[in-house]
Amino acid sequence: MKLDRRDIDILRVLSAEGRLSKAQLAEKINLSPTPTWERLKKLEKAGLIEGYQARINLRKLGAHVTVFVAAELADHRAATFQTFERSLDKHPEVVGCWALGGGFDYLMQIVARDIDAYQRLIDSMLDARIGIARYFTYIVTKEVKARGAFPFELLLDQTD
Repeated sequence: MKLDRRDIDILRVLSAEGRLSKAQLAEKINLSPTPTWERLKKLEKAGLIEGYQARINLRKLGAHVTVFVAAELADHRAATFQTFERSLDKHPEVVGCWALGGGFDYLMQIVARDIDAYQRLIDSMLDARIGIARYFTYIVTKEVKARGAFPFELLLDQTD
């Protein structure tokens, strides 16, 4: 799908402020509501917009700990990767997971009530024999930057 400046503007605004009316979005991108709505529907249909979410301030909700875990699998067979990836759906504490190239196989982001709850999760994952050979725990002590807007201009081909 070829994107123009207006499409990029829609994506930029929505990635920063997802809860906007059609009229508000149209005003922010300097376009009338009907063409804005048509472009928005086109972007959704193309799969560029996968959904809309609220940003929740977990600190206001209660005590929690965020942990990043670098995991190395026991082997690199396709079945082992599939077993590991499928198992993540059973653990809602795993809020993000990325397959990596390089030293580790996966980086998981985990949110738990406390360190004990995190350790129980890891123990259950190890007991389930989902392929984890080694893991390294990195506890977040302070959020410095999270959920920044995507650098759309830097990600797109500028040759046009």
